[in-house]
Amino acid sequence: MKAIVVKPGEKDSIHLRDMPDPQLRPNQVAVKMLRVGLCGTDGEINQGLYGQAPPNSEFLILGHENFGVVEEVGKKVKGFRAGDFVVATVRRPCGKCWNCTHGENDVCTSGEYTERGIKGQHGYMAQYYVEDPRFLNKISKPAAEIGVLLEPMSVVQKGIDHSFRLQARLAWKPRTAVILGAGPIGLLAAAVTRLRGLRTVVVGREPAGDHRAQIAQKMKCEYFSVENIPLTDMPKHIGPIDLAIEATGSSTVVFAAMQILAPNGVLCLLSVTGGYKTQPVPTDQINQKLVLGNNVVFGSVNANPRHFQMGVKDFVTLQKKYPGVLRQLITDRLPWAEHKKWFTERGVGIKSTLEIS
Repeated sequence: MKAIVVKPGEKDSIHLRDMPDPQLRPNQVAVKMLRVGLCGTDGEINQGLYGQAPPNSEFLILGHENFGVVEEVGKKVKGFRAGDFVVATVRRPCGKCWNCTHGENDVCTSGEYTERGIKGQHGYMAQYYVEDPRFLNKISKPAAEIGVLLEPMSVVQKGIDHSFRLQARLAWKPRTAVILGAGPIGLLAAAVTRLRGLRTVVVGREPAGDHRAQIAQKMKCEYFSVENIPLTDMPKHIGPIDLAIEATGSSTVVFAAMQILAPNGVLCLLSVTGGYKTQPVPTDQINQKLVLGNNVVFGSVNANPRHFQMGVKDFVTLQKKYPGVLRQLITDRLPWAEHKKWFTERGVGIKSTLEIS
């Protein structure tokens, strides 16, 4: 089969090549790939910053944001049939630590987990893959057009779920959520907080007439541009902020966000920042505000199967409540033979996909 691969650790090694066809076992499902979402992780692996090929393989098939259709079902598999739309979870448990053996593989403590398309297992930029049905999530036909967004949606679901779980420590009735960043993660987070009944303000660098702002407004969110107003002044304009979801990729924003929370507020950090930036930060003021305000700041990455299922459920509701809006997050659909175009020319779109089939 054809696949897009990299040689981990080697910069700009991405290319299309023939790879061995996956062999279907009786307890597995064979999936034909339809499309793969592209994200910064894919770019960083191609830059040689990290990534690990499977054992006995020189190459790693890239891609983790997946969407496909069941092609064949092993004889021992129940609950799936040819024609089902599916999305696979990305991380696989180590099978050793307590968390992984209790369904929480996203918080593995051994570090021996594997991740499709990232660490130790081939990804989804290929014509086919085979999978254990435990790691497959069915996507209904009404949600199929946005199915490729389920992996980033699962990250959002985990962050918001854990925010509420943390605040079970007190009587917490949040009213206002602020979403920092109007990329795919940010706009999906806005969709979820709206479903949870929160007033939602999306904060971005783009002006109010931008496509991202329009998507937010179609989901009944407010849009706030920091083009001319500092982030730290936001509470003056919108009032107390109970929940902040950071999805900008900027460490500068992270420390500014620590200063805008209302008492008992929560800041969930979803973006991973690279580099070695240092800068002056009002550490005394931040510390005092966090302590006296009973604030929580936590990081969240990846997701477990439960959060994928939460995303599947919300997709159906969102498609009914805001028809066609989430589809607008996918701004660039590239034939997979043109994959290098995205890695060299990111453009200004929101979410790009490779159309495999």
